[in-house]
Amino acid sequence: MRTSGYPPIGSYAFLSDCHTAALVAPDGAVEWMCVPRFDGPSVFARILDRGRGGAWELHVEEASVAERGYLDETLVLRTRWEGTQGSVVVHDFLALSPSGDGGMNPVRLLVRWARCERGRAVVRSRVLARPGYGVREARWTARGEALEEESGLILAGAPEPESRTVLREGESLALTLDYTGAAPGGHAGRLLEDTVRSWRSWSARSGYAGIGAKEVRHSAIVLRGLLYDEGGGLLAAPTTSLPEWPGGPRNWDYRYVWHRDAALTVLALLRLGHREEAGGYLECLLRQCGGDSDRIPPMAGIDGRPVTGESVLGHLEGYAGSRPVRVGNDASTQLQLDTYGHILDAALAYHEVTGELTGHDTSRLWRLVRLARKQWREPDAGIWEVRGAPRAWTYSKLYAWVCFDRAVRLAELTGEEGLPLDEWRAEREAVREDLLTHGYSAEAGAFTQSYGATGADASLLRLPLVGFLDGRDSRVLGTLDHVQSRLGEGGALLHRYDPESTGDGVDGPEGAFLMCSFEMVSALVLAGRTAEARDRFETLCARAEPLGLFAEEMAPDDGSMLGNYPQAFTHLALIEAALNLDASGTADELHDWATRGG
Repeated sequence: MRTSGYPPIGSYAFLSDCHTAALVAPDGAVEWMCVPRFDGPSVFARILDRGRGGAWELHVEEASVAERGYLDETLVLRTRWEGTQGSVVVHDFLALSPSGDGGMNPVRLLVRWARCERGRAVVRSRVLARPGYGVREARWTARGEALEEESGLILAGAPEPESRTVLREGESLALTLDYTGAAPGGHAGRLLEDTVRSWRSWSARSGYAGIGAKEVRHSAIVLRGLLYDEGGGLLAAPTTSLPEWPGGPRNWDYRYVWHRDAALTVLALLRLGHREEAGGYLECLLRQCGGDSDRIPPMAGIDGRPVTGESVLGHLEGYAGSRPVRVGNDASTQLQLDTYGHILDAALAYHEVTGELTGHDTSRLWRLVRLARKQWREPDAGIWEVRGAPRAWTYSKLYAWVCFDRAVRLAELTGEEGLPLDEWRAEREAVREDLLTHGYSAEAGAFTQSYGATGADASLLRLPLVGFLDGRDSRVLGTLDHVQSRLGEGGALLHRYDPESTGDGVDGPEGAFLMCSFEMVSALVLAGRTAEARDRFETLCARAEPLGLFAEEMAPDDGSMLGNYPQAFTHLALIEAALNLDASGTADELHDWATRGG
């Protein structure tokens, strides 16, 4: 796929300290970083504009990249440069300090440590920061042996923003960028050791060694890197406006916390054994359930605050000319009825595993049930956040059923008195009958995208995953076939829906949706088609980029990653698919998972 001089989206490395993130291009340039947090304005944004965006270039003269990858079980990037005169290894990372409680303590320091392994080499660095989404050039002044930018950035290790350093075998160069305004400190080697130890200590707490163990562990680390430690919220992605199709307008800001994503993350982390982080995600969700508003927004800022409306950065050309570049997200004002069910699903799973929900927690959950009773018959924007007219989305009705089902089961577990359980049971049955009557099309032989329509929607692959129907039910099997025949592409890829027939309010095409592609794996497991599911899983994992990262979408023709990157939803679905494949060999475990919905 032609991207007009821009590196492929999937070629970038993802760095994180669970406070902010950076993307490093294949040539060694940091082309995306926001400060002081994930959702702050960028200081490097060349990924969105080759001229105005800004970057931190670092390369070895008369050498090329020979090897590039993460240190095992970390988000530390190791790049080996080879030339005729010498060899240099560069470690790029956002530094972490040790934590006794399993958390991630950000040093708030981007470290670029180059060490000459052989011969002689020249390392060239150019820090072309452009703060505020590229609105101005950097203005540096001396601060002792470091340089300080007006925005508070502090560059240490080089006398000027542009430097050229000769290294001989055994010598090293440590360049650091502090994004808090504090004086940088710490030896690069020690910072590297601490950062590696932090990541590996966290990853080792899972112990998962089943199907796709390598991919699962790496995806879990990516999810941990998308968790904002100070607020407990999971970003959908650390980027804004990477296009769902180059040159098109489907470009959105994903640097926020979708409650749906966070709830699914709770389920995945519980199954991997990361109870502490699962509890943190759930607490972030429960904080959003308080108050007396008649609606729970589908998303929030990483600190729990409301999301601002969209604005357009007209001075940036966008990735490969994909305009507009957006900041903020208008989906925050939509009614998305599946949100309630996702939160109740996560809460039930957490209580089943830990027994730690309190009366204060459940009181906030019961508020969601009251809202669902009032609203589940209303049309909404659905999981896909369409910008056209609201409608009766089948997926939204499915998760209304989940909401009432999990509420009843949670109340039965806790034994809390004074709850209208009979009314909730009646509501659960009413939703079920409504969904079976209006969501299923005899003409299509499948559950369809919305009431009265015949179009396919890959989100409905979750019908058996939440326990609404058995995975071998003829209506579920018909839905799987309907989705595959209408939305399938080669290489195990699926589109989420047909944008043209759906009328989602946005022009232009989009790629295949990777989350749905992995969810087909899980649905096939429950359908008893395990061999087919395993083949699909392996095919999809093989389509990951060399760094093991997935975006939201993929171009079916050449496998290019599309959309914001890396994307939490995709990595969540990969984990779920692997765990479900692994459980398929144990009938009792598979039954428990399917009927519980997690």
